Amino acid sequence: MRVLLRSNDPVRLSFLTVLLADAGIGSVLLDTHASLVEGSIGAIQRRLAVATDDEARARRVLADAGEI
Repeated sequence: MRVLLRSNDPVRLSFLTVLLADAGIGSVLLDTHASLVEGSIGAIQRRLAVATDDEARARRVLADAGEI
């Protein structure tokens, strides 16, 4: 797995997950539970990750959308 970005913004993470899914790229949100347990004060950011083989294509999709 490769982490593409970190964010505390659930709307942005949802949008990026859908962008990747539309391109046929599966993604995983890491640290969601830890972020919620700490009260969502921003100390622990959620990480958006993809399979290593999909990293280059995923970065292109997000770059084309102006997200990274």
